[in-house]
Amino acid sequence: MSDNSAPALIGTSGDSLREAFGKALTNLAGEFPKLVVLDADVAGGTGVHHFRKAHPEKFIQFGIAEQNMVAAAGGLAAVGMLPVVTGFAVFLSRAFEQARLSIAYCKRNAKIVASHPGLDVGPDGGSAQALEDIAAFRAIPGMTVISPADPKEMELATRAMLEFDGPVYMRTGRSAAKRLFGDDHRFEIGKGQIVRDGRDVTLVACGVEVARSLEAAELLETDGIDARVVNMATIKPIDAKLLKQCAAETGCMVTAEDHNVYGGLGSAVAEAVAQSHPCPIEFVGLNDTFGTSGEPDELAAHFGITAPFVAEAARRAIARKGSLQ
Repeated sequence: MSDNSAPALIGTSGDSLREAFGKALTNLAGEFPKLVVLDADVAGGTGVHHFRKAHPEKFIQFGIAEQNMVAAAGGLAAVGMLPVVTGFAVFLSRAFEQARLSIAYCKRNAKIVASHPGLDVGPDGGSAQALEDIAAFRAIPGMTVISPADPKEMELATRAMLEFDGPVYMRTGRSAAKRLFGDDHRFEIGKGQIVRDGRDVTLVACGVEVARSLEAAELLETDGIDARVVNMATIKPIDAKLLKQCAAETGCMVTAEDHNVYGGLGSAVAEAVAQSHPCPIEFVGLNDTFGTSGEPDELAAHFGITAPFVAEAARRAIARKGSLQ
């Protein structure tokens, strides 16, 4: 494996990403004296109930007023505080203008952390499932966008986010997450990692789709296909150097995300590869549609983002690669 590699330990159960985030934030409060957490009356759903209990003096309740909360974060950052805005991804979308103007435009050191992204919202239905958030926040100039894959990576990403100087948007997750990485796992903003090496196709994934892509690689192995899996936890700035390497070495790619296929990870990968080493790319995500009500795993199968769909996309990418040779 290359220097970008990390060991995969797929199958071990762990906290949800939101709980891992809340616990990590609580444990880091002593190291970041300027840290304050902003909440829109959903602390029980975002994991920051841990922080509220441990550090009530650093916790600010805004009620259901996401636009005011995000604007206030810009003001707090302007006077030297380190604000972390928390809420549900779909509700934070109503504060896009404030994120753009009060935080990014002013280059404020504020962080936005969104739980309940994508189909992970489950029974709450299509109106509550944020499938456009990565695209929206990725388009804001200067906004860093992160989507960790497992509880350990969420812990490391939370620290990295607090140490980073600049606006950040980070996704967490509602459901229990598989523990993919060991205690020796490393996370660096702007760097992807090869979590399984292979020579025939590269599967590039973020968030919950990393585990599904590893499962897809196992399915492909039974057909004699050697799939490389890349955990692209930072979607912006994307690791263009690693993508160029993977495109050159495997000749084709699949992207997998719990998000609309437009504007998210797939678009970011395609933009990078088009400028360095063009190759066939297949995109796994929701095909420009809203979600619906159901359990997250059932919805993932219904909308075609589970491991068998990733594996089938890999077969299509390999066939396209063959047609170009």
